[in-house]
Amino acid sequence: MNEVKIKRGQLLLSEPALLGENSFNRSVILLAEYTKEGTVGFILNKPLDFTIGDLIPEINSNLTVYNGGPVEQDNLYFIHTIPDKIINSVEISNGIYWGGDFESLKFLLNEDKILKTEIRFFLGYSGWTKEQLETELKDNSWLLIENKEKDNLLAKPTSDFWKEKIEAQGGDYILFSNAPENPILN
Repeated sequence: MNEVKIKRGQLLLSEPALLGENSFNRSVILLAEYTKEGTVGFILNKPLDFTIGDLIPEINSNLTVYNGGPVEQDNLYFIHTIPDKIINSVEISNGIYWGGDFESLKFLLNEDKILKTEIRFFLGYSGWTKEQLETELKDNSWLLIENKEKDNLLAKPTSDFWKEKIEAQGGDYILFSNAPENPILN
């Protein structure tokens, strides 16, 4: 088996699961950081039932908050495509940025100067310790693909995002993409 080259900005697709019990079932994850010490990513397609304004009352915004992953779910994170508006951001890759000055972000949100296609908020993140992700890739728990969406990634509808990405892999993945999330309910 060839050594997989992991780098930030790539997407992880969860392998199709027969039972939908896994918290990562049908997840698409953006890798935001990859070092020899570990990996950080955010689940892009798991919206929660509340907005940023629900979490932070001084922010007047109805932008959806997403489940970023099972680690530190009491912390808020954000990625965006507007580093000219949100200073001190860190580029992940392809025009997608992580974090930045929160005070300027609050002002921009309250002034309605950020579009929902430019930013995404997450509670928690997905994390892997040293060599854990490599092991999970070898065990076929994940597919690692390039982000062909580039900076349009945040504009993609999330409801069929996993299905779209998994179908693009072809072969048996097309069959799995059409299976119900919970086969018992079929």
